[in-house]
Amino acid sequence: MRKIVFNILIVLISFSFLSFANSEDKKTNETELNLFTGMFDFSDTKQAAGLFGLQHQNDDLFRKSFLGKLSPITGGFLTENSAFYLYTGAQAEYDLGLFTITPSFAPGYYNSGDGKDLGSALEFKSEIQMSLNLSDSTEFGMSYNHISNASLGD
Repeated sequence: MRKIVFNILIVLISFSFLSFANSEDKKTNETELNLFTGMFDFSDTKQAAGLFGLQHQNDDLFRKSFLGKLSPITGGFLTENSAFYLYTGAQAEYDLGLFTITPSFAPGYYNSGDGKDLGSALEFKSEIQMSLNLSDSTEFGMSYNHISNASLGD
């Protein structure tokens, strides 16, 4: 029952923020607030859990480099098993017209709660995201990320 309630809550919150920003706000405020939902450890049937997360990005702080357009990110997620991860790092952005590809890397703090023990409080998240640009202020995307402690823990 707890999983069903958590999944319904994730869907309702996600849909309530679909029209969070409009194009006029985008011109005056380059801060992005991204909401996401998905599965944590989907390949482990005993530990798989739904998750809900929030990520902040400030485009005013971007830097152009040989790696692309880089900007800082900060965020976190909570799983239905009360595990959470808080992170800060950087992402690159590659605008391909209708699509945007966004790889990122972020170290952070992980607490297993009643969920999967990853072996260390310090974890590193690497992610690749592909987004469809629906308008100047709206993107719809999906991503895959991997969280690892780089053999710092068990």
